Amino acid sequence: MCGEYRAHANDTMPDPPESHSPGPRSPAEVREAVRQALDSARRSRGPGATTDATAVGDVLLVASELTTNAMLHGGGVTAFEVIPGEREVRLSVSDRSDDMPTPVRRAGGPGALQIGGHGWPIICLLARDIMISYLRAGGKRITAVVPLSPR
Repeated sequence: MCGEYRAHANDTMPDPPESHSPGPRSPAEVREAVRQALDSARRSRGPGATTDATAVGDVLLVASELTTNAMLHGGGVTAFEVIPGEREVRLSVSDRSDDMPTPVRRAGGPGALQIGGHGWPIICLLARDIMISYLRAGGKRITAVVPLSPR
């Protein structure tokens, strides 16, 4: 697991609010929602406001990886939320699984080509903070805070 995240294993969070959609159907839908939220936040800051392109790429990558992991390992996405701030973006993805994320153990040593298992390490690298909370009705919510300034 990440060495720098906080897992709220004993806490239970309220379930995500009921939504008319079952959650995003693909990482592409999540990326589009993040782009729209970032564009809206930038416009609200006024003319001339910009966001670092590398930081936006990092946010989009974390959103994609959280969503992909929920779809592949968590029984599907049950809720998604993006909250842009002035200096960071908070991304939350809920899924049906109570299992905590774990990195994949690699066989073959350095340089061996391995497919899959890179998502969680990427999230851990790019997020400033990660919180994992169990939901009352089952499942978990992973929230990653990604800075909007270059690393």
